[in-house]
Amino acid sequence: MAKTLIDIDEQLLADAAIAFGTKTKKDTVTAALKEGVERKKRALALARLAARADAGDFDILLDKRNYRR
Repeated sequence: MAKTLIDIDEQLLADAAIAFGTKTKKDTVTAALKEGVERKKRALALARLAARADAGDFDILLDKRNYRR
């Protein structure tokens, strides 16, 4: 783990601590970074799924005979 000196808006940090339920600055920043990464991964996965839908990859499922037996 690296130590990094950065300037952080104190009010934003306090608001984030409340939102994440964290007690320390380190825990707050870590929680915010994790949440940001997870949200981005979900957004990218959703975009890939939407692209497949737009390409018609799931059209076969429109006819229930193709997936129910």
